Amino acid sequence: MPRALGLDVGTKTIGVAVTDALGLMAHPVCTVSRTGVERDAAAVAKIAVERAAAVLVVGLPLELDGSESRSALLARQIGDRAAALTGLAVDYVDERFTSVDAERRLIQAGVSRARRKAVIDQEAAIGILTSWLATRIPTP
Repeated sequence: MPRALGLDVGTKTIGVAVTDALGLMAHPVCTVSRTGVERDAAAVAKIAVERAAAVLVVGLPLELDGSESRSALLARQIGDRAAALTGLAVDYVDERFTSVDAERRLIQAGVSRARRKAVIDQEAAIGILTSWLATRIPTP
């Protein structure tokens, strides 16, 4: 399975995670501070090339009714632009509750409040990739 780069796009930061070479697990990479769509997409594209990603997986923060909000539009702008810069395919996945789940996992792991703040977006990106990977596992 090709390596995938997962993105949790927020208004202030973008959490980045990547799958392992076998496409079985997701690992944190970094958090990118938002500076504008073009610069953000260029930063994501650079990471995708460095990590030899073959696909971008971008979380869409959908509303509870499944509609797309302004935040989802922003995530699509980043994903589409990064895909255009790299030539990679982009998959969008529903990321409702990934930040809540990420926070819960970090608390259960005993991570301090200050450390959680620093890594929450990366942890959410891991959740997005994990969800995406689950849809690709062949069933017997």
